[in-house]
Amino acid sequence: MLIIAGSDSGGGAGIQADLKTVSALGVFGMTAITALTAQNSTGVLGVVEIPAEFVAQQIEVCVADIGCDAVKTGMLANAAIIEAVAATLRRHQLRPLVVDPVMIAKSGASLLHADAVAVLRAKLLPLATVLTPNLHEASALLGREVKTLGQMREAARALRELGPKNVVVKGGHLEGTATDLLFDGEEFVEFRGERIDTKNTHGTGCIFASAIAAGLAQGESVREAVAQAKQFVTAAIRAGLALGRGHGPANPLASLGLL
Repeated sequence: MLIIAGSDSGGGAGIQADLKTVSALGVFGMTAITALTAQNSTGVLGVVEIPAEFVAQQIEVCVADIGCDAVKTGMLANAAIIEAVAATLRRHQLRPLVVDPVMIAKSGASLLHADAVAVLRAKLLPLATVLTPNLHEASALLGREVKTLGQMREAARALRELGPKNVVVKGGHLEGTATDLLFDGEEFVEFRGERIDTKNTHGTGCIFASAIAAGLAQGESVREAVAQAKQFVTAAIRAGLALGRGHGPANPLASLGLL
């Protein structure tokens, strides 16, 4: 599985969380790094974006030699990287593709240039097998508020019209039961989980999307992959690690009884 995303120096999200997740699920992870971040549990303190042509080269060499059963994108940082990634994925017809439209860090720091949102919508979303926005990301992609389960349904339908085959709107920011909503163009499916009272949730979006992609790489249906990912990320949150002074990381190794 190929992971195209940014590096988190604190180890809780990004490429680091992605690799822990897919390894725990029995999938070999390859990477194309889009950005280096200097971050810890309190926030993102610095970002160095990788040249778009080098991001594309990382993808090319992995695909040419090792092959690829699934792709997951996370932080893409800017419009040039998005365009390079989309063109490379299209050229090699790399599917299934899970797109986590990373825009804002848990601390509130911006991880995607404002002028890149339109490029993300136009170039990458139409290639996606599964799109996994949280409420803030769904709002940013559509230009309207998404704050209730009813609005999540409307958002999922509108986002699917942008091209992705399946949309999972994550309801982690809602009150009450943690409900994620899958829309496949015909049917809505709700995936419910207990809401765990913890601040150690850094990396949950990365873990969830990577777990979906790992399931797809192993031949699961989208619904099966999302159900597995929901259980996996819930276990990771329950076993979250109280590290640092801010939001500690969820623990994607919990399923293996580690940490």
